[in-house]
Amino acid sequence: MNLIVLDLEWNQANGTSEQEVPAIPFEIVEIGAVKLKGAGTESPPGGMDTLSRRQTAGGGTGAMGKRDGFSRLIRPSVYHEMNQITGKLIHLRMKELKKGSPFPEVAEAFLNWCGEEEYRFCSWGSSDLTELQRNMEFYHMEPLADGPLAFWDVQKLFSIAFEDGKSRKSLEYAVDFLELEKDIPFHRAFSDAHYTAKILTRILDEKPQVLRNLSYDVFHPPRDRKSELKVQFDNYAKYISREFDSKEEAFGDREVASSKCYLCHRNLRKKIRWFSPNGRNYVCLAYCEKHGYLKGKIRIRKSPAGRVYVVKTTKLISPEDAQALKMRKKHVSDLHRDRDGRKKGKISKK
Repeated sequence: MNLIVLDLEWNQANGTSEQEVPAIPFEIVEIGAVKLKGAGTESPPGGMDTLSRRQTAGGGTGAMGKRDGFSRLIRPSVYHEMNQITGKLIHLRMKELKKGSPFPEVAEAFLNWCGEEEYRFCSWGSSDLTELQRNMEFYHMEPLADGPLAFWDVQKLFSIAFEDGKSRKSLEYAVDFLELEKDIPFHRAFSDAHYTAKILTRILDEKPQVLRNLSYDVFHPPRDRKSELKVQFDNYAKYISREFDSKEEAFGDREVASSKCYLCHRNLRKKIRWFSPNGRNYVCLAYCEKHGYLKGKIRIRKSPAGRVYVVKTTKLISPEDAQALKMRKKHVSDLHRDRDGRKKGKISKK
């Protein structure tokens, strides 16, 4: 299996004379990629694994041993002024971009370059595949996948392999940390893909076990209950639901609301029912007699169609963390009680 290390540069509305187009808030202006041939190792436990949709075609910048490169500029058709912050960051000017080709032509050439062999996308961070698919949808191109797409987030893998697994550092920080040679400037699509490929190669050589930590781009959520994603990792499990019309409908679904031990697969009774500590995410606490306390976390996401889907993670936690979650729940309940009391007081005075 080949690995396609992808990086994109995009422009956006400048906030003054140009207004944002909701269907394409970020217009891709450059695609850069490096292909690591035969570098992939294992398959993910669920979701759309590898891709193989096109016949090999031109568009590359030549071979580099076991590496091929792709680099193309895209002529803007939505935003015709360079956002000031974006322009300073990526060192591109509108004059250069006007020499590029239309997005559908470049995207088609890129997907052809990816080849007829199976491949998996890799990127620094989690946003590139989402924006690639959003731009493809805007131009009515065939989608990359009809559901969640498995990929390797090299930024996350670097953190798991060499740091605390939680922090997310810049690409240049990782290059310096690993003492890799800085042979071309940063902040262009091909150069950032080049450095991401260097870091990924180091991970493949030294910490291949972290590759079990796949990420999933959910620009296209699961189509139905049958295609919902359930994945078990080393120390947590992830569930990605199909779409629902509302948050209330989602929480009314048995699979969404349930708590299960991902080690013994038993349905568990909750110690703390789902609640939102911050108004954004929802958490719960359950207990498995065999394995201990499990914390569930639900993130409600909006799909491009305007509906909602759920990303739920379940993780074993210590008794101390369970007690802290109970105290957090009590604090939230106290706040709600005080707020409701103040509201009733105002009503009674009236």
